[in-house]
Amino acid sequence: MLTDLPNVLTLSRIVAIPIVVGFAAWGTPQTDALACLLFILAGITDYFDGKLARSRHQLSDFGRMFDSIADKLLVGACLMVLAGFLRLPYQSLWPAIIILCREILVSGMREYLAERRASLPVTRLAKWKTGFQMTAIGFLLAGDGTSALLGIPWLPVALIGAVLLWVAGVLTMITGWDYLTKGLQHVDL
Repeated sequence: MLTDLPNVLTLSRIVAIPIVVGFAAWGTPQTDALACLLFILAGITDYFDGKLARSRHQLSDFGRMFDSIADKLLVGACLMVLAGFLRLPYQSLWPAIIILCREILVSGMREYLAERRASLPVTRLAKWKTGFQMTAIGFLLAGDGTSALLGIPWLPVALIGAVLLWVAGVLTMITGWDYLTKGLQHVDL
């Protein structure tokens, strides 16, 4: 049901997207901090929606489908706003492109494989990739202005975000290749 708490948490992540993007686009240290905070809260809902669904036995097709969609929309929208406002420093546009391409690839493969009654389970390394990716985006949304706002202007927030995004980009390539090779095993060539 749409009113089950896990599904409400998933939908709240989708609702948060235009707000996070709006705060990030505004581009002041205060709105950057708000974008980062809301993004973190959205990331927390990603953890809890699945955990609650399992513990409350409220697993649903809606939740399985929209959890993944909400994650991809949130990450994609944030990476696009960061790129659009030139807030991907240290050449971190490249891992952002890799991340978006991998998400489209894996989504397409999962859709195809579902028709063949096959699946691509999430790997432990893919979970690590997601952790680095979400942390990186949080830092990049916060930006260096937020560190000054918090009284720690020496903290290179954007640099930390860029480094973490590069790590996520490398993990994205590894997990993307893994999913691709596993997915191709179910394709008649």
